[in-house]
Amino acid sequence: MTATAVEVVEVGPRDGLQNESVLLPTEVKVEFVRRAVAAGVRRIEVASFVHPRLVPQMADAEAVVAGVLDHGFPEDVDREDVTLIGLVLNGRGLDRALAAGVDEVNVVVAASETFSQRNQNTSVAAMLDAAEDIAARAAAADVPCSVVVSTAFGCPFEGEVDPDAVLAVARRCLDAGYPEVALADTIGVGVPAQVRSLAAAVRDLPGGERVRVRAHFHNTRNTGYANALAAVESGVQVLDASLGGIGGCPFAPKATGNIATEDLQYLLERSGYATGLQLPALADTGTWVAEQLGKQAPALLGRAGPFPAGF
Repeated sequence: MTATAVEVVEVGPRDGLQNESVLLPTEVKVEFVRRAVAAGVRRIEVASFVHPRLVPQMADAEAVVAGVLDHGFPEDVDREDVTLIGLVLNGRGLDRALAAGVDEVNVVVAASETFSQRNQNTSVAAMLDAAEDIAARAAAADVPCSVVVSTAFGCPFEGEVDPDAVLAVARRCLDAGYPEVALADTIGVGVPAQVRSLAAAVRDLPGGERVRVRAHFHNTRNTGYANALAAVESGVQVLDASLGGIGGCPFAPKATGNIATEDLQYLLERSGYATGLQLPALADTGTWVAEQLGKQAPALLGRAGPFPAGF
């Protein structure tokens, strides 16, 4: 029996590092990406093209992409097999990302009005307008794009988020032509029942049958891995994760790290899913990047090791 394939998008170089107080040198970020690629990652969010005053950890976005293009691919990896993703929030960010040479752009639209205002300094409606423009311009440049619906499971300022608000954002993005829509638990409050319900509801939207549903979980309340398994069991094809379990959202109070790529890989592999990732190399990289940040990785595989031992 062939294992069901699940794609893992590595977000550590962007969503992981953006919430860390230590500002890593550009060359260390490039090495982070190179190690991730060597461990089997083929789709990786490398930088965020936002104003450096707001997210100083991403101030060297162009230099990181340039460094990865020059030094980020092991000799046995074909450059064409790797997708470098840049996060953008407006036209200026898109201009920068395209000029830097990313392979894909990712846009974030909040489902919560207060979070949108505090995180992106704009309304949900205005951000949806921007997302439509970004999709059109990216298509004209022949660059794929995806969209993340943040605070899809809860907001740090408003509390519960109405699923209808999430679906309204998703529908606008489907209408704009986004082929992939990610549901993000920005502050780590979701549970599997919500995951199953929202994933099914997105597919039930007009045009939902053609969209790839992606999921992005944080492990703030220890539900991130249960949510990830519920997502793939519900037919979600793509999951975000961060090596070492580093990161979080700098604009979400008390939000801790993303689910860890190595811990997710162990869960998926032992559950019969195929990712193409190499667990020992993932665990080593998660431990390594945490050391660069002067901390212990939240991920557990680097400490506990795989099972059976030695594999």
